[in-house]
Amino acid sequence: MDWTFAGSYCGPAPVPAAIWAQWNLDPVLLGVLGIAAFMLRRSGAGLAACAVLALIFVSPLCALSVALFSARTVHHVLLVAVAAPLLAVAFPGRGRGGAASAFILSTACLWAWHLPAAYDAALSNKAIYWAMQVSLLATFVAFWRAVLGRDAETVGAILWTVAGFMAMGFLGAILTFAPVPLYAAHALAPFTWGIAPLADQQLAGLTMWVPAGLPYLAVAGWLGRDLWRRAEGRVA
Repeated sequence: MDWTFAGSYCGPAPVPAAIWAQWNLDPVLLGVLGIAAFMLRRSGAGLAACAVLALIFVSPLCALSVALFSARTVHHVLLVAVAAPLLAVAFPGRGRGGAASAFILSTACLWAWHLPAAYDAALSNKAIYWAMQVSLLATFVAFWRAVLGRDAETVGAILWTVAGFMAMGFLGAILTFAPVPLYAAHALAPFTWGIAPLADQQLAGLTMWVPAGLPYLAVAGWLGRDLWRRAEGRVA
């Protein structure tokens, strides 16, 4: 792995014929994931989070996200809406207060990294790339810990979960209806994959609307089931 700061961490944009050979075997990354998996070996949620992080950073999805903005969106959804809540379950917080500030911080982080200048910088500099990844994961783990904490009020937690999805969906709407491609990092590579940059951006926006809602729906459903069980217990 070339550890000069310039260039994309996941390498150059791949061509379709070579995508399945584009595994990221960065020894530092593999070592960190291995240590994390060992430390979380007694936590099913923690091990699942490590598996999702491996999918994001080790599998060919890492390279594909250099070529396609829609793949990068899948990467971000897995990071903030799947890996982050799993880590929040593995490291639960008390959840008493703090959801509002955690929501504001995580949403601001997500939106800030999707500003064209910040996004393009992250895909051209490894240090900025990891600043993006770590800040997104950290702020969303904090958000989900506040939502899923042991002392969190269930109705409020459901509402914050819906608010989190709405914030992502609104960003998706902006990307879907933008009249021009916004990101120089994806100005040419999508053509290699048979899709225009604007269509790739629209697909990314739609991903934030529909598939991204599934993990939020799963969390809301889990919280709703817990609320229903509590209500049944009070009636009984």
